[in-house]
Amino acid sequence: MDSARHCDETPVTYVPASVTQSAKIVIAGGFGVGKTTLIGSVSDVTPLRMEQPITQDSVGVDDLRGTPGKKTTTVGIDFGRLHLSDGDGQGDQIALYLFGLPGQMRFRLLWQDLADGAMGCLVLADTRDLDACHPALDLLDALHMPHTVAINTFPDAPSYPEAELRQALDLDPGTPLTYCDARDRTSSMLALITLVEHLPALRADTLLEPLR
Repeated sequence: MDSARHCDETPVTYVPASVTQSAKIVIAGGFGVGKTTLIGSVSDVTPLRMEQPITQDSVGVDDLRGTPGKKTTTVGIDFGRLHLSDGDGQGDQIALYLFGLPGQMRFRLLWQDLADGAMGCLVLADTRDLDACHPALDLLDALHMPHTVAINTFPDAPSYPEAELRQALDLDPGTPLTYCDARDRTSSMLALITLVEHLPALRADTLLEPLR
């Protein structure tokens, strides 16, 4: 009886029957760049977050200069799920399983494990510290994993011409570079759609759009 009550009170959100494709996507980038925020803004299910308060143990380990108000940090993974459909909303639907990687270099081995089986990666970048996303970009290059880069437009972050950003990030000409506000659902989904349309295995003839 206790188990039955628990099930009634905790409904399970299943993948819709209309979903015909799925893809594991990783979200990478430097410490405090907005990965947790982006997954939380787009996920159709309650996101899984593995955050812990930042303590004195982080002093000298995690660079808080660009994010002085940051109080928590991801120590495992973030997870969310997003559904996309084709342009008219009537055709095949895609479920994106989103795995957010912790930004600190000490989690590099975890990055490699989480990247296993992923079809692509969205790399978030902050113009206040573009170097912070280079370790993730280096790993993706080593894994030959398709990826795109999205500049998270923090209010106080400087802006630069796209050509300068591409040069600073050492991006290949064919790697898409876009912009997003990780707090905004539509903006974040458009960044993910740019990635999906960059993946040969998932590329559709029409522009993908959110189910809702």
